[in-house]
Amino acid sequence: MKIVVIQGPNLNMLGLREKNIYGPMKLEDIHAQMKAFADQNKVEIEFFQSNLEGELIDRIQESLGDADGIIINPAAYTHTSIAIRDAIAAVQLPTLEVHLSNIYQREEFRHTSLIAPVCAGQISGMGPFGYHLAMIGMTQILSEISAIKDAKAKQEK
Repeated sequence: MKIVVIQGPNLNMLGLREKNIYGPMKLEDIHAQMKAFADQNKVEIEFFQSNLEGELIDRIQESLGDADGIIINPAAYTHTSIAIRDAIAAVQLPTLEVHLSNIYQREEFRHTSLIAPVCAGQISGMGPFGYHLAMIGMTQILSEISAIKDAKAKQEK
């Protein structure tokens, strides 16, 4: 089981930028916690961060055949990127959208996610713990998919 974690623009600045909104944790610390969970649950995990929309799209597309699921924080692209939405829809991998802040309590322009409709779920406003919840959710989703495949394989025999 492999999960790719894709982080969008400015998330490399966590721990420095707007701590009142995003908290004091650095992205590396969040990734270390996710890696610890992955190791405990025998899940392979890979991290990718970019400030460039095209690079995020490339990594989503590269996940096809390389990963079983995606956890993504598209950051500001959540509200603007039809291209990221289309890439997620194209690869048809289970995807969870994560936001540190509650986007629905913020500026009006942040209330619409173009990404959410093509994701299995969205976690918003839980701070860094949201990534832990996403790991739990994704491992559950992937376990259910595996169980369904196993059941179908048994029926075909």
